[in-house]
Amino acid sequence: MATDTIPTGTADSARPADGAGDPRVAYTVLDHGIARIRLSRPHRLNAVTEQLVDELLAALRRAADDGVRAVVLCGAGRAFCSGHDLKAEPAPTDAAGTRARLDRIQDVTRLIRDAPFPVVAAVHGYALGAGCEFALSCDLVVAAEDARFGFPEVGVGLSVTGGVSRLLTTAVGALKAKELVLLGEHFDAREARRLGLVARVSAPGRHEAVALELAAVLAARPPFALALAKQLIDEGLDGTVDQALAREVAAAQITGGSGEHERPRQAFAQVAAEVGEGGR
Repeated sequence: MATDTIPTGTADSARPADGAGDPRVAYTVLDHGIARIRLSRPHRLNAVTEQLVDELLAALRRAADDGVRAVVLCGAGRAFCSGHDLKAEPAPTDAAGTRARLDRIQDVTRLIRDAPFPVVAAVHGYALGAGCEFALSCDLVVAAEDARFGFPEVGVGLSVTGGVSRLLTTAVGALKAKELVLLGEHFDAREARRLGLVARVSAPGRHEAVALELAAVLAARPPFALALAKQLIDEGLDGTVDQALAREVAAAQITGGSGEHERPRQAFAQVAAEVGEGGR
């Protein structure tokens, strides 16, 4: 893996959504068209509140507005995200308020899936409940060896959200998804990698660096092709094979007409020619 394009960081632009107090989410523009979005409630292990969700959504929208090429989502302090903050303000009990709150947190999954850029989660410590759902919605996940994943919702009388019923089941199968959700047992980074939920396992403290390395590789790829490949795979989860075939044809026509494939194709042809000459 190339390491000479790791972002070094510029222009930290984090700010609180309500204009007062410390930000709950920090948005930083890095080199090479990469943005870092960091959950920033370390005193509560980045537990989720309505304000944190609002700022996370704002950061994802800002990344889209800024035209970034890749995003790394991470957490400050000792954990990625420990789930909903049960000590925060009481959740609404009326049906309309509950629906609005759930729609809001599910917007995180929607924005990540709809983003034209890949989102790489850098997970350490706890990634539980909503935190595990945030990671699962990302395109790639890097987990430190000390990471602990889990879906504790059922055990505390709640329900999973964030598209887990579809995304987790697709990734690990129905029986394993039931085991993880119904029992709510924690599992470590190695098990998450074995299940296909994690792309890379890093040494403790190296998760962000590895995630940034992956983001740099992704950011250097042709953006049109990258965005369409992500879209095709995500939409493939939601439809039939015939629909997937039709979308692939449409995407191939778009990438074929974009022109961004010419330079990689020429480079490949040059390498192939050099290999051929060397084999004579």
